[in-house]
Amino acid sequence: MGPSTGTPRSALRTPHFLMRHYFTILSHEIRTLLYSPSTYIAATFFLGVMGFVFASILDSYRVPQETPPAVVFFQFFWFPVLFMVPLLTMKTIADERRQGTLETLLTTPVNTAEVVLGKFSAAYLFYLLLWASTLGFHYIIQLYARDLRGLDPGPLVGGYLFIAVSGLLFVALGVFASSMTRSQPVAGIFTVVLLILVILAPRYLGEINALHSASLSPLKSALDSLQIPSHVDDFTHGIIDTRQLFYYLTGSTLALLFSILGVEAKLLHG
Repeated sequence: MGPSTGTPRSALRTPHFLMRHYFTILSHEIRTLLYSPSTYIAATFFLGVMGFVFASILDSYRVPQETPPAVVFFQFFWFPVLFMVPLLTMKTIADERRQGTLETLLTTPVNTAEVVLGKFSAAYLFYLLLWASTLGFHYIIQLYARDLRGLDPGPLVGGYLFIAVSGLLFVALGVFASSMTRSQPVAGIFTVVLLILVILAPRYLGEINALHSASLSPLKSALDSLQIPSHVDDFTHGIIDTRQLFYYLTGSTLALLFSILGVEAKLLHG
């Protein structure tokens, strides 16, 4: 029997082939976000909220303060995240499933991982872009409040590094929520619930009096290490804990893995 002239489907699954489809999906998702009203709603709310925070900081720094402005600025990270991430991610997979285009897309030589990673990357890039737009705030604080620490590189670099690293987890949770339903509103609400559990719940659970007993001290230590507000404080003061980096990277990886498995399960069960 002579050699086959056809190309096996498995032979197409080379790294170059996978990356080619990944970037194709990424560019398509970026265009989709550019045309989506929810993207501009998220940007408007984000800039409005951070502008209000900035104005409050600017007013308070008319009198010299001990804490650098950037440290105060990044302490409010959680508030815009609670509405920005759901608006950026609720449509990623839920809308594809609602319209029935996800099944069509996956009948082409594209696998589920490429689709999920492409959608995640597009939302994450917009997340970073929105936060990058706040860089000018710090220059204005230095200019008008006459506080030379307004552009102190230490808190600024640490703060934006925290935004970039923690954003991996936040956006991945949004994609995971979107993979669990066909409804965008349900995906958005589910994302808010997950973000509240991740960002705020460990802090309040750690204050339960019963956890102060010696027998439960390991659990309290674990909850303390998961308190994201304390992470941002560490980052803005130049303390980069590898355990925190591991937490965000592992958490985002697991969320994306569960997203892929969730999409596969939905497809198998119709």
